[in-house]
Amino acid sequence: MFVEGRIAGLLSLVFVFLCIELGLRKAGTQTIYTRPIAGLEAIEEAVGRATEMGKPIVFTPGYADIAGTTGAASLAGIDVLNHVARLAARYDTGLSVVVGHPNTYALVVDILKTAYLEEGKPDVFNPDNIRFTSDVQFAFTAAVLGQVQREKPATVFYTGYFAAEAIVVAEAAATVDAMTIAGTTNYFQIPFFVAACDYTMIGEELLAAGAFISKDPKRIGAIAGQDYVKIATIIMTVAGAILSTMGLDILTKLLSK
Repeated sequence: MFVEGRIAGLLSLVFVFLCIELGLRKAGTQTIYTRPIAGLEAIEEAVGRATEMGKPIVFTPGYADIAGTTGAASLAGIDVLNHVARLAARYDTGLSVVVGHPNTYALVVDILKTAYLEEGKPDVFNPDNIRFTSDVQFAFTAAVLGQVQREKPATVFYTGYFAAEAIVVAEAAATVDAMTIAGTTNYFQIPFFVAACDYTMIGEELLAAGAFISKDPKRIGAIAGQDYVKIATIIMTVAGAILSTMGLDILTKLLSK
């Protein structure tokens, strides 16, 4: 009835679904503790800095698409943009957004228009503040560099998918003494952001940002469910290492079924 070697995979999949369901149910009945993320907590400070200095904010979610392998990071960056746009509208702070992909551009326009509308300032929204550049990596990079040098912003946000251009754009913000908050899922670029930016959301911290900002119980519950899976995986890994050291291959045989 079952294919040998795939039973453990099936049971693991069922276990993942049960953990996610447990997280969703728990979030629906009680408040789930979420670990503070420094980059998220600094957003209001960053927007306030720009407001007090009378300087604009420059934001980019990167040059990638909102679909495909880069979609999760781009959408997470746009979640952060939504929060920043609301604060900028509330405090009458200038906001320039640099976008490199047509699909991302369309979504960003809608997000910003909605943010200003919900803050009661639809007339302040200016689509010309959203700069569509290029989805070619270093053409986009040059556009971001130019925007930062022209605007001389007080605050810069780089949250989304970034590749080799990460260190270049991060240094550009540093040259104008801007407070910089960054975040990406590309682990190869995180060290550069950590070195050159004031705050960095590392990997899954960025993906969780939208849920933390929105306070949506379903999104937070899904994250909690994923954490339950990780805890179970760590326990199983430690148990397997101990059993293997003792010369017992019980867990190995179970997982091979």
